[in-house]
Amino acid sequence: MTTLPSWAETLDLQPHPEGGWYAETYRHHTSRHFPAPYDAPRSLATAIYFLLMPGESSAWHRVHSDELWLHHRGGPLELSLGGDGQDPQSATTVVVGSEITAGERPQALVPGGHWQAARPLRDEPVLVSCIVVPGFDFADFELR
Repeated sequence: MTTLPSWAETLDLQPHPEGGWYAETYRHHTSRHFPAPYDAPRSLATAIYFLLMPGESSAWHRVHSDELWLHHRGGPLELSLGGDGQDPQSATTVVVGSEITAGERPQALVPGGHWQAARPLRDEPVLVSCIVVPGFDFADFELR
């Protein structure tokens, strides 16, 4: 079992199926029907905390909705984008972090239906938030 840093204990994080740790922090109270590929109503938006420890990574996965990553704490995070094909393709990367002058970005967008994977670039935990619009539902989640 991974020992989370003491500052993360109050965030009530649980293991995520893709790897890492998460806690849902927001789910908009309104749901509505969206066009395909959604098969049922979805919340207008959701948000989570997402933590990756050194040596951890998130597996290739995708969701139907746009996902906005926001950096909060720790070193930079490499976010790999693998296109929207049947399987992940040659990845492009965005470094999500606070060192803007070093080319890092404090936020990054993963378009709906695109493959993504993430990993810390330093030997320290990385905390981000992920905002999903329309809101996240595990029925829209595909894992490789």
